[in-house]
Amino acid sequence: MRFLSRDKEFYRKFFAMVSFIALQNVIICAVNLADNVMLGAYSEDALSGAALVNQIQFLLQMVINGVGEGIVVLASQYWGQKQIQPIKKVMNIGLYIGVATGALFTLVTFLFPRQSLALLTSDVGVIEEGIRYLRVICWSYAFFSFTTVMLSALRSVEDVRIGVVISMSTLLINICLNYVLIFGHFGFPRLGSAGAAIATLVSRMIEFCIVLVYVGCREKKLRIRFREFFLLDRELSRDYVRVAMPVILSGATWGIAMGVQTAILGHMGGAAIAANSIASSVFSVVSVMAYGGASAAGVIAGKTVGLGDMDKLKEYTRTLQVLFLLIGLASGAILYALKDLIIGFYAVSAEAKTLSDQFIMVLSVTLVGTSYQVACLTGIVRGGGHTKFVLFNDLIFMWLLVLPSSALCAFVWQTSPLIVFICLKSDQILKCFVAVFEVNSYRWVRRLTRKIPEDELLLQAEQSS
Repeated sequence: MRFLSRDKEFYRKFFAMVSFIALQNVIICAVNLADNVMLGAYSEDALSGAALVNQIQFLLQMVINGVGEGIVVLASQYWGQKQIQPIKKVMNIGLYIGVATGALFTLVTFLFPRQSLALLTSDVGVIEEGIRYLRVICWSYAFFSFTTVMLSALRSVEDVRIGVVISMSTLLINICLNYVLIFGHFGFPRLGSAGAAIATLVSRMIEFCIVLVYVGCREKKLRIRFREFFLLDRELSRDYVRVAMPVILSGATWGIAMGVQTAILGHMGGAAIAANSIASSVFSVVSVMAYGGASAAGVIAGKTVGLGDMDKLKEYTRTLQVLFLLIGLASGAILYALKDLIIGFYAVSAEAKTLSDQFIMVLSVTLVGTSYQVACLTGIVRGGGHTKFVLFNDLIFMWLLVLPSSALCAFVWQTSPLIVFICLKSDQILKCFVAVFEVNSYRWVRRLTRKIPEDELLLQAEQSS
């Protein structure tokens, strides 16, 4: 039994997808890093306030990513069979759910900004800065939701290049507008955190326009026409809800858990909030290969299950596990090597810098586990059709282990922020033991596709000719 596949096409497609997804994620993380660095240079309260708002954004992002991943799981199996019409209908279901969710987040955060942020910290100065940021950036949520779901639909048919173009435009616009609006250069008012929010809102609107133009004029695999955005199918809707609901719930509970984690650290002081923001931003940049590998693995697993080739699926699964470990080791080493350089960019207190250094050292170790278990569970297992397993696994580890232990350390035993942070990240190593057994059991293989009616096959043939 070989651990590495000899299929050159597999490696070409895997690394092509990983490269584009990772590059896209690097650019997205660079946007967040630029926001953090510039706001950190403006004031620590502004940085901490934006960091709290970003936890709300993170919750939305996790829910919308769940909506998008539900599309990927179902649509990639149809892509393996080269069935295009079902993919368009599944995409539409996800778009409706995604945009409605973004609009709901906008409504709640605009009407109740103070109450939303008070759940995360009791620091009045941080809350005030956060409100200034939140009242503007909340209007970007619907644009963000549409773009994210559409890019997931394109990823399910192995079209990942447009994501890089969109993210690059966001980076350039965001950095330029941040420089002008945060600090008040070139005659513009000095807006601080509100300026960073305006920059993000403008970039999200431009992202939305770019993806619409691309889908309407350049995209060649799905060939979506405007009227097809209104196509729906009752049976496919049921299939999507059944497959995607565990993914959406997993994303939502994970996003809530991250908010609780921030609240735990938030009640340990402003320095802990700032250090967590710095460490998380740096971690996000360095971990892009790990998460890119997970996304690519999900598409490959779904497509291969759709083809029905079990031997090829096992060959690919063994190879992917080796690649995940190598990616994790390399990423952890890079994170450790860059920590001093990155921390030096921030104009924060000495205490915040010390905590940032400690937090990043912890993440350098746990990133190896993250690379393996996330790619195996949310990539292969979820991509292969067993979406419920990841939900139950996350619920058990997060709500029965991580959060209780970290809360006890913070509020009962009153340990240092470092010990609390270690508790918060412990699941990234422990989940690896679950991943090894589950991914190699192949109990996760689920055939999700339906037989396509003959009239739809004829329509697809006409569109592709």
